[in-house]
Amino acid sequence: MPTYTALGVMSGSSLDGLDLALCTFTVDDDGWRYTLDDAYTLPYEEPFRQRLRQVMQGTALELTRMDRDLGDLIGHACTAFLRGRPVDVIASHGHTVFHQPDEGLTLQIGHGARIAAVTGLPVVTDFRTMDVALGGQGAPLVPLGERLLFPEHRNFLNLGGICNIAHHGPAGVLGYDVCIGNQALNLLAEEAGHAFDRDGELARSGTVDNALLERLNALPFHQVPPPRSLGREWFEAEVRPLITDATLPLRTRLRTVVEHIAMMIDRSFTDRTSSLLTTGGGAHNGFLVERLNARLDHRVVVPEKRLVDFKEALIFAMLGVRRLRAESTALADVTGATAESVGGALHAGRPGRAN
Repeated sequence: MPTYTALGVMSGSSLDGLDLALCTFTVDDDGWRYTLDDAYTLPYEEPFRQRLRQVMQGTALELTRMDRDLGDLIGHACTAFLRGRPVDVIASHGHTVFHQPDEGLTLQIGHGARIAAVTGLPVVTDFRTMDVALGGQGAPLVPLGERLLFPEHRNFLNLGGICNIAHHGPAGVLGYDVCIGNQALNLLAEEAGHAFDRDGELARSGTVDNALLERLNALPFHQVPPPRSLGREWFEAEVRPLITDATLPLRTRLRTVVEHIAMMIDRSFTDRTSSLLTTGGGAHNGFLVERLNARLDHRVVVPEKRLVDFKEALIFAMLGVRRLRAESTALADVTGATAESVGGALHAGRPGRAN
């Protein structure tokens, strides 16, 4: 029975920090099983967070330096977290700067060679570009892990910087990005001097502005059928100008964004006979979960905190193992690619360390 130990690393679009998940996987004829052995979130220091936020508008040289520096940061974070514990692979998603699959491009920074140089361990990065090169969206990749690691569930919702949903049915898997998420909520919370709106209390005290709600709901992306995916540049161009209109009170804007998210997910969740396993930072937002349950007939299920916070890092750890095993790392019927593919660039670290 093959057993693998992997460290999954995520840097989400909400810019919270690095999620690290140390996992063990066993693979046999009955499928994949996992244990989430240890996990930790390393918050970004504010100057580094600002560099990540601004890198989209910077020069090519600034982008290259950010790629280098994030790789070094990830490498040192992995070394400190592991404390000498052995792993077969580090699987780092990186931080998405550009994601425009319609133009055949996606870019995640956090240089894999720098991570491997710091840690001396095999590292897999750049998970999305192979799928994009095959005509796919390069996202979402998580539904493959959901199918293999959580076969008891049919429906999944991630309330991250971007909200995405997946339905696993007899005819296959349908998964796609639904709407904006914590990118918008955290940006507005920062106006009040907070990193995020704790439990949704600011939004709870506001009222819905119907005109803003209609403008958010009418954004062209929401009319596009899947497969579809979002990048931060869409948020900056399409959503940010709408929600930063200071003529509306902050709490009104927060309340309206929460309602917009709930409405878009309500539109996307069609299986009202099953539960919706909900993870990601937004699952800690009590008011958002309330609004979702109100619209979704109380189908939202929030698991234990560690799975809420580290499900994506866990799944990317598994994708890193699959890269070592030369197995597919994306579902083509979800992403729209012309074929299944083994994605991810492998940096061996030290001689003899890669499988």
